[in-house]
Amino acid sequence: MPGPTHPWLLGEIAAALAASIEGLTGERPATTVRSLPSEPAPGSIRWRQPFTGIEGAIWTHAAEADSSAVGAAILRAAEVEETDPQKLKSESLEIVRQALSAVAHAISGKLDREVVCDAGAESTALSIALWSAVDLKSADWSATVSIGIEPGLEAALDPPPEPPKSKNYDLLLDVELPVSVSFGRAHVALKDVLKLTTGSVVELNRDIADPVEIIVNNCVIARGEVVVVEGNFGVRIQQVISRQDRIRTLQ
Repeated sequence: MPGPTHPWLLGEIAAALAASIEGLTGERPATTVRSLPSEPAPGSIRWRQPFTGIEGAIWTHAAEADSSAVGAAILRAAEVEETDPQKLKSESLEIVRQALSAVAHAISGKLDREVVCDAGAESTALSIALWSAVDLKSADWSATVSIGIEPGLEAALDPPPEPPKSKNYDLLLDVELPVSVSFGRAHVALKDVLKLTTGSVVELNRDIADPVEIIVNNCVIARGEVVVVEGNFGVRIQQVISRQDRIRTLQ
C-alpha cells in the first residue's frame, strides 16, 4: 500500500490534534499516520474545513466510537463523567477546530502568506479527496481520525517546480543590451524630410498623455512616464508588457 498523501501536511495535522488534546487533558497521545485505501463511511464527525488564502479544503472524519473516546478523555480530565454521544461529539469537534486553526498557521509559514480557517461545516456529501488516517493512542484510550485532503489544496501546497535553468543562463546575465525610450513615431514623405530646418516640428503618433515605450534590443518591453532624476531625464515603468505583445512589436 502506498504511503499517505502529502506527509508534511498530515504530520502537521497529527501534531496539532495531539497538542490540542494535550492542552485539555494534560497528556499527549502518540500519533501514527497511515494511508487509507478508500473514503471512510459516514460517521459521527464529518467536517469540511476550507481556508481563506488557499484553494481546497481538509476533511476530518471520525466514527462515533472514536469521537466518543476523545470527548470522554477530555471530560474526564475536567472530572466530568458523560455518556451522551452528542456532548462527547461536541468536545471532539472542538479539538478538530483548534487543530485545524493551528494547521492554517503552519500553512501560512510554509507559503509565506496569510492562510486562515474559513467557515467550516459538517457534511455528509462525498468528497473528492485523498484520504489518510491519524491513529491517536493514550494510556487508557485510543481513536482514529480520518483526514481527507482535496486535490486543490495539495496542488496549492506543492506547485510544479520551475524548469531548470540552462547551464549557460548565468553567462547571459552580464550581457549588455541597448536600452532606448521612444516618444513616438511618424511617417514623413522624403520631400518633407528634405524641407526640415532648425525649428521645424515633426508631429508624432502619440498623445502627450500617452506613456513612452522602453525598448531593449529593438523590442518594446515596457511603458512608463518621463521623470527627472537629479537633473537627468528618466522613465518610471508603469507597465511591463506581456510576451505576446512583445512579439507583436517585432513584426
